[in-house]
Amino acid sequence: MTRLEYSSASKLLHWLTALILFGVLPAGFLLEDLPEGPIQNLGYDLHRSFGFVILLLAAARLAVRKIYGSPEAYAGLTPLERRVSTATHHSLYMLLILTPLLGWAATSAFPVKISIFWAFDLPPLAPQSEALSKVLFKMHEIAAIVIIVLLIGHIGAALMHRLIKRDGVMERMLPARKS
Repeated sequence: MTRLEYSSASKLLHWLTALILFGVLPAGFLLEDLPEGPIQNLGYDLHRSFGFVILLLAAARLAVRKIYGSPEAYAGLTPLERRVSTATHHSLYMLLILTPLLGWAATSAFPVKISIFWAFDLPPLAPQSEALSKVLFKMHEIAAIVIIVLLIGHIGAALMHRLIKRDGVMERMLPARKS
């Protein structure tokens, strides 16, 4: 039997990831402009904590995909749409893992302790080095920008399928409706 839509677990993890990304991405850019002090520190603590959650969600998404699989590519896609879709999804998975790891390593090199929701601390991923920290933070920022660009394309494609093509592609990731 061919799976027509994503598993409930895949859908839940997808939408949780999306919800957190819509907060953590703009916050990451806005935090730099806040005056130094307790509010900025709280913002960075939350940014790092939610970044770690994104890393865990990405790992869980890969595990769920391995366990439950995913639907075949929609048959109505053109070859170009299929290639772009596959490249976008693979790139997003890679960046949802790489970007938090870059932030973790950059913060470790800075050095700042990374406390996850004040419950536990992460071990450092990189040696203390101001130069290394600057490079890793720049890479973290570039990766975040690439995520934003890919998300704009991903959301645009989903809306095109939903509103223009009306071909059911987006519905495969929406919560199931009760009849």
